[in-house]
Amino acid sequence: MATSTTGVRVAEGEGNLPKLVLTSPQNSEAEIYLFGGCITSWKVASGKDLLFVRPDAVFNKIKPISGGIPHCFPQFGPGLIQQHGFGRNMDWSVVDSQNADDNAAVTLELKDGPYSRAMWDFAFQALYKVIVGADSLSTELKITNTDDKPFSFSTALHTYFRASSAGASVRGLKGCKTLNKDPDPKNPIEGKEERDAVTFPGFVDCVYLDAPNELQFDNGLGDNIIIKNTNWSDAVLWNPHTLMEACYRDFVCVENAKLGDVNLEPGQSWTATQLLSIS
Repeated sequence: MATSTTGVRVAEGEGNLPKLVLTSPQNSEAEIYLFGGCITSWKVASGKDLLFVRPDAVFNKIKPISGGIPHCFPQFGPGLIQQHGFGRNMDWSVVDSQNADDNAAVTLELKDGPYSRAMWDFAFQALYKVIVGADSLSTELKITNTDDKPFSFSTALHTYFRASSAGASVRGLKGCKTLNKDPDPKNPIEGKEERDAVTFPGFVDCVYLDAPNELQFDNGLGDNIIIKNTNWSDAVLWNPHTLMEACYRDFVCVENAKLGDVNLEPGQSWTATQLLSIS
């Protein structure tokens, strides 16, 4: 079997869209589409892919890529602009790549343009650094206000993990305030998480406010993934259950989010990191 080359290379992805392939010296690998700045694959050294792309995902730039780690920016969920904002519907560009002894890294950039300005009339810069290590995937998102007026935003990383939804569980959320969107997404029910391990027995769409900066995710397939973060203040768990009959058994979403408004004055920045690793 041919060994993969360490570092960052450009390849042709689905729908002829350009993607970046990051390979660490230990043969861990991630794939990132420039459209949406979406990480669609994270394979650990064993070759197992821990992310999930839905079978109904399209790679035609008409819709965002359904799966992997899409961006929700500058809005999470429904609101004044399109669902989950425009960050996942625009082309990001490569501004830097690095190969170190123990990892491969790339930095992508998104800036405002006519498409974003038509719905959100602000100048901004988003920098997204992705680092693949031996058995880890690390991201850093930095949003800077490059306008001459203040703006506010919310954001999230809408991570789809490959999983057995019937066997998956998340630990670390006990005691958190919850906003449960089941049964009515428009009128979430406030509550408090009492369980040590949150499971996915049916439809799950729940926001956890002021979540801890470390969660443990058992994907039900034999992998325990540690999810660490800085500055992502909230978490969201989602599984559509029978609303997506074709694939709901094969994934769950465990999302790091910043759901309250981040207010940035001109020149100010906000940065958040996420580290996924195999324990």
